[in-house]
Amino acid sequence: MALPPFLTSIVGWLRAGYPNGVPEQDYIPLFALLTRRLSEAEVDAVADALIEDGDLPIEKTDIQVLITKITNEMPLETDVDRVRSHLADGGWPLAGPDIR
Repeated sequence: MALPPFLTSIVGWLRAGYPNGVPEQDYIPLFALLTRRLSEAEVDAVADALIEDGDLPIEKTDIQVLITKITNEMPLETDVDRVRSHLADGGWPLAGPDIR
């Protein structure tokens, strides 16, 4: 099975940097580079759930909690910003200093 071009380039990069295989102590830093990002559908799901809840204005912590519930991981600041932007574009009131 052929890999997608983007994945092929990542595998090539790893093989060039580690021609003899990845040393055990480098696994964690490599996995840190592969941090999960919310899909567009997940951004929509978080925004929809916040809107449905109706607790306005929407707080940053509310966004973070819902992202954690969906992903079972700590939310990335970039994902929180994406949800905030999505809500702001829809005209929903946001709380906090990052109001757009």
